[in-house]
Amino acid sequence: QLQLVESGGGLVQPGGSLRLSCAASGSGFTLASTAIGWFRQAPGKEREGVSCISSVGSTNYADSVKGRFTISRDSAKNTVYLQMNSLKPDDTAVYFCAAASEWRSRCTLTEFSYANWGQGTQVTVSS
Repeated sequence: QLQLVESGGGLVQPGGSLRLSCAASGSGFTLASTAIGWFRQAPGKEREGVSCISSVGSTNYADSVKGRFTISRDSAKNTVYLQMNSLKPDDTAVYFCAAASEWRSRCTLTEFSYANWGQGTQVTVSS
């Protein structure tokens, strides 16, 4: 059974950086074989898409994070990363990674495109 595990969250000051990791385990699932998305949910708000990477490496970003966040994949480690720079208090949220269930040439930032979800990691941006 596929399990996604996020890590790398924490407390950071405004302007700081964090790198989140999404690792897959179980069932021989390869993250490079499908689309992986990062989503976040702040208290009292709906979950929103942040970034995604497709099976062929194409990427998408929410307007709010363009130029600050970078998604990447290390196939050898079966891990997808989200590098977050110039963090703002509005970036505070629980961050989730999610995997689609099939090969995707493109990726979207909509939740229904993803079948498998991790438990999330907290990111807090505060001075």
